[in-house]
Amino acid sequence: MGLLPEPVEELLNAALVSELTVLDPKGRPVTYPLIPLYDGERIYMTSSVLFSKKLEHIKADPRVSLTITDATATPVEPFRRVTIQGDARVVEDDLHSGWESVLPLWTAKEPIITELVKKRFAMPLFWERSVIEIQPRRVYLWADERTDRQPEIFDLTGAAA
Repeated sequence: MGLLPEPVEELLNAALVSELTVLDPKGRPVTYPLIPLYDGERIYMTSSVLFSKKLEHIKADPRVSLTITDATATPVEPFRRVTIQGDARVVEDDLHSGWESVLPLWTAKEPIITELVKKRFAMPLFWERSVIEIQPRRVYLWADERTDRQPEIFDLTGAAA
């Protein structure tokens, strides 16, 4: 077991899509669908650098939230809903191959990526990628899917360095 509660880790490991919410320059939430990748401590996502507003928003304000709400894209029984609040940073030291650090997590979730990587020179702009790294700080878990009820809340601020 990693940093997060087991029911949350199960969702992150199964989810093919999540909703990443960032704050725009006026403090308004903007949400993007992205694949969450979890290593037991942090959550990772990748983003093409081409015209990526989400990366600009994260650099300006690292407070983000990630939500898993789609039961179809998250084959877990029983399904539950989760919101994870955290601090994000954009890792862009090497746009050409820095994202390969999360490739094992990505291919475990999406095996087709292996074939796409082999053809990466046919789509060079897609593979110019930054990694979004999220340090979870607080988790809201609705174990019975009922978001009209109070969630179980996990404060992780003392759990991670």
